[in-house]
Amino acid sequence: MKEISAIAHIENCYDSKFGVPRQSGIVQSESLIVFEPSYRVAEALRGIEQFEYIWLLWLFSATQRDDWSPTVRPPRLGGNVRMGVFATRSPFRPNSIGLSSVRLLAVEHNAHRGTMLRIGGADLMNGTPILDIKPYLPYTDSHPDARSGFAPQPADHLLDVVCPDALLQRIPSALHHTLIDTLAHDPRPQYHDDSHRIYVMPFAHHEVHFSITPPTLTVIDITPKP
Repeated sequence: MKEISAIAHIENCYDSKFGVPRQSGIVQSESLIVFEPSYRVAEALRGIEQFEYIWLLWLFSATQRDDWSPTVRPPRLGGNVRMGVFATRSPFRPNSIGLSSVRLLAVEHNAHRGTMLRIGGADLMNGTPILDIKPYLPYTDSHPDARSGFAPQPADHLLDVVCPDALLQRIPSALHHTLIDTLAHDPRPQYHDDSHRIYVMPFAHHEVHFSITPPTLTVIDITPKP
């Protein structure tokens, strides 16, 4: 069997798994797919610009482990109920493979890095290895009326984000909307409910300090990462 290796990696503003959107398409942040030197072959992407969405197969590089459990605790169920690992999207799997549908925004060319893909709505952290890319086909891949088990509706209830402008200006202006949108979707584990706790979310080489008293999230500080 041929050994599987990464063909590319992703570059974006999510510096750790804390804060990464829970599913693809929830936050329309932009990311860049940069191919590894062996796969910087423009012909391999010929025709991809004709598709609006693509599938990414990737590695949960931050959660790999040698063992596995047949059951996990989905955050959607409060982190206290065990379900079969294959009935969930948990990163703790026998093979740490993820699957995401993302919007293809542009095909870009760079003299040093070759052809790259700019995408929107990825739920991957910066540096995540990409194993494969396939086109998304609406007539086979979309099933809007399908049953969705214990996750029938989006779990996200948007928070009101309060962030002083002086703090927001510490990160690039192009990322202001992405940060606010990410925070509004409540980046905490879904079973956390501590209004006295100050959370720290790595974001675009900064650390965003915030607290939450529903329905409001208040940004306390934004500092450069040490």
